[in-house]
Amino acid sequence: MSPFISEILGTGLLMLFGSGVVASCVLKGTKNSGSGWMVITTGWALGVFLGVYVAAPYSGGHINPAVTLSLAIEGSFPWKDVPLYVVGQMIGAMIGSSIVYILFKDHFDITDDADAKRAIFCTDPAIANTPRNLLSEIVGTLVLLIAVFYLTGAELQNDSGTPIGLGAVGAIPIAFVVWGIGLTLGGLTGYAINPARDLGPRIIHFLLPIKNKTHSNWSYSWIPVIGPLIGGSLAALLYIILN
Repeated sequence: MSPFISEILGTGLLMLFGSGVVASCVLKGTKNSGSGWMVITTGWALGVFLGVYVAAPYSGGHINPAVTLSLAIEGSFPWKDVPLYVVGQMIGAMIGSSIVYILFKDHFDITDDADAKRAIFCTDPAIANTPRNLLSEIVGTLVLLIAVFYLTGAELQNDSGTPIGLGAVGAIPIAFVVWGIGLTLGGLTGYAINPARDLGPRIIHFLLPIKNKTHSNWSYSWIPVIGPLIGGSLAALLYIILN
């Protein structure tokens, strides 16, 4: 499997689990409707595990443009491959969230809360405060990428020489890190910590004929894109300085 297809598949699985668990918790009539934040953060963490584990042997399992960018800044990933990975991640995120809509279509139709429907696709702040919202995404992604660097050494390679990135060996501990970020910092902005995970599905929310949907909140959309990229870049620089 090519790295491009691998990133599509891995990110798609991430969104199938992530958007799926949010849909299960916020839409009417599901078996676990109203389950709450613990269930949501657990589902996202398991999505990260599955996406990374499946994609790692072929692409390194980045499934996140912030990971790809930070590894390129650190020097263990070639800059020429960054656009290919990011495009794959965006496509995967859009496909995964679209599948969730198809699966939960009946529940979308009977749910009145338009904001809850949007939350299945993308993040919003609990309290709108641009500097703090941006800082939350920066710090959350900084924590994630520091964990990635120190768990993998950002140096591991498979037999073909493809940079491992997160790597299959890092799937479980990284999933726990994402779970922890969600439980501790996630209540502020919904912890995108992944530009593709937020922007791709936000585009899908805008395009889909969702019954009684609200706007896609484009005025906020730059924060879960720029914040993680800044956080990942800072993590790479910090790793370089410390090592």
